[in-house]
Amino acid sequence: MAHPKSRISKQRKRKRRTHKKATIPQIAVCSKTGESHLYHRAYEHEGDLYYKGKVLVQAETDED
Repeated sequence: MAHPKSRISKQRKRKRRTHKKATIPQIAVCSKTGESHLYHRAYEHEGDLYYKGKVLVQAETDED
């Protein structure tokens, strides 16, 4: 089995990992509904499913 020639110190390992961090998600506001949502994601508003300001799926209404 392969083994490293020398042990990597904690400091060296942590220096390498400093750049791996979560970024702040970008939030868009729909001009049609005014709903806040993540970019490139479908979002729900009043039962309807929207994407880029267009209705993808309309909510069913039971009117009897």
